[in-house]
Amino acid sequence: MFNYTFHWKQALQRLPQMLDGALVTLEVAVASMVLGILLAILLTGCRLSGSRILSGFAATWVEIARNTPALFQIYMAHFGLGSFGIHLSPFTSLLIGITFNNAGYLAENFRGALKAIPDTQIRAGRSLGMTAVQAFRYIVMPQMLRIAFLPMSNQMVWAILMTSLGVTVGMNTDLYGVTQDLNALTFRTFELFTIAAVIFYAITKITNLLSRLIAARLFRY
Repeated sequence: MFNYTFHWKQALQRLPQMLDGALVTLEVAVASMVLGILLAILLTGCRLSGSRILSGFAATWVEIARNTPALFQIYMAHFGLGSFGIHLSPFTSLLIGITFNNAGYLAENFRGALKAIPDTQIRAGRSLGMTAVQAFRYIVMPQMLRIAFLPMSNQMVWAILMTSLGVTVGMNTDLYGVTQDLNALTFRTFELFTIAAVIFYAITKITNLLSRLIAARLFRY
């Protein structure tokens, strides 16, 4: 029969430590998104460069990122590179794995966004005396980011949730890792992980809300 005794007070006493872990979770997610966006722009340029080597490299990155588990990518950063004598901290391995994943998904989003922009935009910029790079920077890229903005916010949510995989490589400073350690100390599994789930839920909902507010502010026309 159900005879579990809840101890919410004991679990809530650990809330400050869990919130500290949530800050680390956000740190990893935000850093992986910034790096992922920069890499995705480069990958998109490679795919559209006309160079077989660059296009093949970008396509391979995207295929691996989109068709293998994120856990595999984190493992390769931590244990795979470790096999070659490159030993990374759990934080760095987690960041590299999530960044790799973000870059692959965002590159495909950017490529799709570019296809939605007429080629005449570049020609119009060139007719005004712009170079191809200037036309891309000032005309095409703002439109591309506008089209891809909401998918980018979804990827940010995914990055936040992916941080929980860090525990598999010894990460214990993020929200999930802190919760796991506290559970080992207190054995209040249900209460602690319920609180962690609520924090994750709150972070992702706030992220979605902020992204919609930003989109409404930046892309009013």
